[in-house]
Amino acid sequence: MPAPRRIGILTGGGDVPGLNSAIRAFTLRAVDDGREVIGIRRGWGGLLEIDPADPTGEAVLPLSRENVRTVDRHGGTFLHTSRTNPAKTAAPDGSGTVDRTDHVLRVLEALRIDALVAIGGDDTLSYAVRLDREGVPVLAIPKTMDNDVPGTDYCIGFSTAITRSVDFLIDLRTPAGSHERIAVIELFGRYCGETALFTGYLGSADRTVISEVPCDIEQLAGLLVEDQDRNPSHYSVLVLSEGATIVGGERVIGGEPDAYGHRKLGGIGDVFGAEIKRITGRATLVQRLAYLMRSGPPDSADRLVATNFGNLAYDRLAGGNRGEMVALQKGCYTVVPVATATSGKRKVDVGRYYDTERYRPRLTDVFGLPMFLT
Repeated sequence: MPAPRRIGILTGGGDVPGLNSAIRAFTLRAVDDGREVIGIRRGWGGLLEIDPADPTGEAVLPLSRENVRTVDRHGGTFLHTSRTNPAKTAAPDGSGTVDRTDHVLRVLEALRIDALVAIGGDDTLSYAVRLDREGVPVLAIPKTMDNDVPGTDYCIGFSTAITRSVDFLIDLRTPAGSHERIAVIELFGRYCGETALFTGYLGSADRTVISEVPCDIEQLAGLLVEDQDRNPSHYSVLVLSEGATIVGGERVIGGEPDAYGHRKLGGIGDVFGAEIKRITGRATLVQRLAYLMRSGPPDSADRLVATNFGNLAYDRLAGGNRGEMVALQKGCYTVVPVATATSGKRKVDVGRYYDTERYRPRLTDVFGLPMFLT
């Protein structure tokens, strides 16, 4: 593929710290190399807003050295985001969904986009895979605080989410100890337990329940009581994945499905807290960290990875490559086919990293493992 002269870039799905760093790094390289970069606001939804007959308007933002100069100082995405799937948009008559990919292709042609950079998790990148199959030159950058995109050991946003969660876990020891309670801290992470596993490990939680392992609540409650009784401050801490379950129970899911068919997880902390109180007779403190995990500017690890992903994405496109996702594997920057992003879900290696009897991370033999242990 000839090196693209006019490149579109967008962010989709949940926001995470580090997105702006990737956009800035990519834009600076491209602009300094004499290329044009067009930001698309609100992800795939922005492309649906644009009229191919008049491809202007608020959803189209030409990027320059000046307007990306300071964006990396802030979290989230200054291009905004959405959970839109153009292949499954609501039909005007309410009869179901329609595929508006033809509209997206016309918009890209009207904008004279030679290549498109999509930054997102597996849902956002699944539509990048669709466009790749339609012949659009696509380059993907993986981001999600859940760190569950297949093909890469690391996604933008994960380190900051862990940093925030550990900080709040430590802070929550104050009310837990003051009131002598069992603290239940629920974390985002969907069906992957990595956020809980690493937070419990680094924050020295007494017990950690991950999405991959249904929990025997009676056994867990007994362990937390033992932990509380051994603690001179008379409290204990449980870190809990939002996708966790009790043996024989279901995940706590609510709301309407989004464009990718997902309903919202959240609230399992209240279930665990109530059950622990019922079984033990002891008071609990339940806290959902939720969006606090993805708030504020990125930490240094996310700044580093996001900046390098942006630079690598530009290098690949400038070199004539397409249909790829930048990635980290075994501590090294690399690329994989973009379709890898839809090849399944990354999960915690339970046998290697988790004690299913004691409900604790088991991260002891790290010799030869990469930095993030995956």
